[in-house]
Amino acid sequence: MSLAARWPLDGATTLRDELLAAWDRPGYHDLLHLTEVLDRLDELAAAGARFDDTTTRLAAWFHDAVYDGAADDEERSARWAERALPATYADEVARLVRMTAHHRPADDDLAGCALSDADLAILAAPPQRYAAYVAGVRADFAHVGDDDFRAGRAAVLRDLAAKPHLFHTAQGRALWEPAARANLERELGELTGA
Repeated sequence: MSLAARWPLDGATTLRDELLAAWDRPGYHDLLHLTEVLDRLDELAAAGARFDDTTTRLAAWFHDAVYDGAADDEERSARWAERALPATYADEVARLVRMTAHHRPADDDLAGCALSDADLAILAAPPQRYAAYVAGVRADFAHVGDDDFRAGRAAVLRDLAAKPHLFHTAQGRALWEPAARANLERELGELTGA
């Protein structure tokens, strides 16, 4: 199925096409990332995770729609959702997009837990895909010097690793937690020389 066919709103094809154009860029936060997040939402649903399908998928489409490697990327993506979506979805989608800045949804936030898990599932990728992900993230931050990038990336990974669970749904933990922890540990070791 084409990515365009996975658009969760009836109609609104102009908005869909604007989002596809925004995601069509080099680096990790590209059309493949959007596809993988939607695929992981499918996996979570198939494993029994419950969440509002349309709202969560719309949030996936918007969560990195603006991506310049800047601190306010999620905020700008959320504002786009607020401006562009029907009122039925705008506030909740924007809230979910903002949550992806820290990936710490409340335990009872079913949509937030599912979106966070789907977004972070790349951490559990097989070695070749994980290496491509890391290279893509580096490309996203090409404007940052190597030493600063290593320090910033290590801080992000340490913050994630300090969480009791990387994944907030039981299904995400069962599907991805062990592989993700192993990848984080390996990358941290490479970044810090440990």
